[in-house]
Amino acid sequence: MGARDEPASEGFLGALRRLRSRASGQDDQADTLDLLHRPIDLVPGVAGRGETLVGGLYEFGGQTVRAAEVGERGDAPWRHQDAGEYWLGELHGFAWLRDLRAAGTGPAAERGRSLVLDWLQQHRTIGSAAAAWGPESLARRLSAWLAHSEFLLQGADDEFDRRFHQALGLQANHLARTVRNAADGLPQLIACKGLIETGLCLPEGERRISQGHKLLEAALAKQVLGDGGHIERNPSAQLETLWCLAGLRATLEATERPGWPALSESIARLAPTLRLFRHGDGGLALFNGGLEEECGLIDLALSRGGAGSGAAPLDAPEVGFRRIEGRHATLIADTGAPSATGRSAHAGTLSFELSAGRERLVVNCGGWRGPDDGWREALRGTAAHSTLIVDDTNSANLGVDGSIGEGPNTVKVERRDQDGATWIDADHDGYLDALGLIHKRRLYAGAEGADVRGEDTLTHLRQRRRRGRQFAVRFHLHPDVRCAMTEDRRAVLLRLQSGAVWQMRAAGASMSIDESVYAGDGATRRRTSQVTLIGPIEDTTTVKWALKLLPKGS
Repeated sequence: MGARDEPASEGFLGALRRLRSRASGQDDQADTLDLLHRPIDLVPGVAGRGETLVGGLYEFGGQTVRAAEVGERGDAPWRHQDAGEYWLGELHGFAWLRDLRAAGTGPAAERGRSLVLDWLQQHRTIGSAAAAWGPESLARRLSAWLAHSEFLLQGADDEFDRRFHQALGLQANHLARTVRNAADGLPQLIACKGLIETGLCLPEGERRISQGHKLLEAALAKQVLGDGGHIERNPSAQLETLWCLAGLRATLEATERPGWPALSESIARLAPTLRLFRHGDGGLALFNGGLEEECGLIDLALSRGGAGSGAAPLDAPEVGFRRIEGRHATLIADTGAPSATGRSAHAGTLSFELSAGRERLVVNCGGWRGPDDGWREALRGTAAHSTLIVDDTNSANLGVDGSIGEGPNTVKVERRDQDGATWIDADHDGYLDALGLIHKRRLYAGAEGADVRGEDTLTHLRQRRRRGRQFAVRFHLHPDVRCAMTEDRRAVLLRLQSGAVWQMRAAGASMSIDESVYAGDGATRRRTSQVTLIGPIEDTTTVKWALKLLPKGS
């Protein structure tokens, strides 16, 4: 993106000089680009986080940094070497301006202006670093600066006003040149949104609006599937996509530019399908790097998306997820191949999560947004999911850049419902090429959801290939679940905080309780347990297991 689009030798200050030269000798105020509109930021700020920023602490993705402690010059550690990719992206994206605005104090506004000026001072040259100049980061920053411009400019001096508006114009032009370089998936949508908003808010923006509109429609046609799922198959990406599009629609309506059918149709599909990923506690299931997320923000996003209240869809065959919902339990299963779009795909095909009422019972380990890339890769692996794994080998090859390599190419699924009970039969070929094996999983839930059963089968299709030696079926438990083996070691008792007790039994494998980890917020790792079923792979390998809610007082 960087050098080939604009020579670094010209730099940020040189571009500003070119911008000033267009004023043709008029006074300094003439080169200020007055805003025509302001985008609508639908996500509410949090005053407590704003007050933390006023105090000089930068907390993103579970990592807290104070600029003075890392020896950085200026007001913020823009180039902190030990920061993770997510942390740097959040810092440079400036979405936290909404938190400063929520703090609502004079010091908060002053802090915001100081950080904007410091960013301009530290980034005089247009570079290629994605954290600062990539299309996604650039678009996020422009959207934030524009949406919260009134907060920043009220009480500002003429020098800040001039530099702020000039920087907006420069960065908007740079985004127009580089928007096509945005990574596939959600970053494309964010970049299009930012470009359109600069066209709506800055003078002479019709060309940017037209460019952004065309790119947005192409991206939506590819990314928002017919069943309302987002192509990245990540519940958190589904939520953020809904926020992105709903915010853009609100801004278009406020600027009297409604009537973008592809945008409205995409929102109408995304919002209901987001419900499929919600557990009984209101948070999201943990698939493909997704996090639990804040329940209130999920509710608000659904409302903004026009979904209101309603039942969750039970099947999303294109994006590849199924849901079984009963009075006592909710089961959500990954029945699709990993997505080649985005950088968060996990090797968790045929994994499932189970919540009992408002409490999570069986989970996946989650995604990771902290600075330790080792944990990010570990949580992407098959072993970090509640599914079967062969020879401790991932069912899909995971690229170190977050991409997905060879893995399940075909996932077959069939659902049957009868008298309130549900069966889901699925299989995947992720172990076929290397080991000649097909993994089949049957999931069953009774009418009330108090009886959940499963059957995992490994079938040999290619006898000449190396066969797998050992399988493990893992059931990761939420940290609030307390588990213990029965005295006869033929079952495990799972006790929830509410006092409800579930019993797990298995046949065809040895059962043990082992350590695990849970990262539901992507920032902290909580110790937890997992129930593991282990055995050798025979000519015919079948493991049966059952989870049953015991009567009260058991």
